Amino acid sequence: MEDDAAVSLVVRTALEAEGFDVQCAATLAARNSRLAEGGIDLLVTDVVLPDGDGLDGLAELAARANCPAIVLSAQNTLHTAVRSTQEAAFEYLPKPFDLAELVRAANAATRRDQTIASADAEHGGAPLVGRSPPMQTVYRTIARLGGNDLTVLISGASGTGKELAARAIHDASQRSHRPFVALNMAAIPRELIETELFGHERGAFTGAQASVPGRFHQAAGGTLFLDEIGDMPIEAQTRLLRVLQSGEYAPVGSAVPRRADVRIIAATHQPLDELIASGRFRQDLYYRLNVVPLLMPTLAERTADIAMLVRHFLAVATDRGLPSKRISAPALKMLQLREWPGNVRELENFVFRLCVLGSGDVIGRAELECALGTAGSVAPDGGHALRSALRQWLGSDTAAAADGDLYAALVREIEPTLFDHVLGEEAGNQLRAADRLGINRNTLRKRLSRSSFSRDTFEQC
Repeated sequence: MEDDAAVSLVVRTALEAEGFDVQCAATLAARNSRLAEGGIDLLVTDVVLPDGDGLDGLAELAARANCPAIVLSAQNTLHTAVRSTQEAAFEYLPKPFDLAELVRAANAATRRDQTIASADAEHGGAPLVGRSPPMQTVYRTIARLGGNDLTVLISGASGTGKELAARAIHDASQRSHRPFVALNMAAIPRELIETELFGHERGAFTGAQASVPGRFHQAAGGTLFLDEIGDMPIEAQTRLLRVLQSGEYAPVGSAVPRRADVRIIAATHQPLDELIASGRFRQDLYYRLNVVPLLMPTLAERTADIAMLVRHFLAVATDRGLPSKRISAPALKMLQLREWPGNVRELENFVFRLCVLGSGDVIGRAELECALGTAGSVAPDGGHALRSALRQWLGSDTAAAADGDLYAALVREIEPTLFDHVLGEEAGNQLRAADRLGINRNTLRKRLSRSSFSRDTFEQC
């Protein structure tokens, strides 16, 4: 069911090619009326329809019609993905979707018996922001985790939002009414890790004047988020593994086991395979944690989300009592072209800095350049500087004028400087320069002849 005639035609053509008998409806009322008549094996529906929300009551409607549903939506947010799952959708596909993926989902849905349950109460306020394809993958994974208690291992660089993803998984789950407890392994002294996790009994050690509950107890019925799991000491890893295997734990100083009624979500920015190879992380614990892997994309992989993130952080800054600001289009473009090695966290902090330092209501290029000059960040490495320069060039008028010939234009920009530098270091010797460049000397000569090259004479040997 799709109100966009062009999309409806494309979907219909693709499904009919697979042997489906397709009927179309352009409104919510027409869709529901046709489902009520019966005889429909699969529903493909949009969310935003001319006369209502395509997700409202979808689970109950599809259950009565004994018909699985595939949801298509241009509202590519975590909230939409979670609602689709709560409404028992067989699959959620954000627009623009892959027709081959839609066909695979349709075939799978019509071959599989569906038990469609009533929807849980709607969750709101999803903390993750962005609509880029990498974030759609994150949303869909989170949505699919809502109906189960599987252990999740979230990986990704620092600042990518691993704890936000963990909270989103908790909020989308049946444990959402119970506590979400986070513990950063890197922030706890190794001798206190087991006490933090499992608690201790009175007299368990010198100074233990009273029994203290641990994080497993605090998170009972809810979710325990173990951040920076790669920093957990090996002896604590062994204890955690036993808990995951048995489902029970005992406080330090106690022999009485307690049920570990928690969902475990772990996160790391470190490559655990390397830690395993060096003996610093247990391979069997890794397998226990990595039941469902979730990779958080870097901001460089989701630059399309920067504008939305900036506006979101400006709104958050206002809610926190900072001056209310807007950002100009040129300033926003500068932020989109800049690299953010600290990922979303760095961007968030920078937006807050702009709100404090700017004197006017609008953040322009001048305010941005001033804030960048006083950022006090660590100087980037060569690769970072090169990527930043490339992003700046890609936003220039030269790059815009080269649309359709962008690659060749970039090569023309880079080659003269590269050749000049290497030949200069090799005293004009083309043979040695070609070796350093990793190209044939004849290739180098041809490229020199077509480049706007500054050097007058070169050795031919």
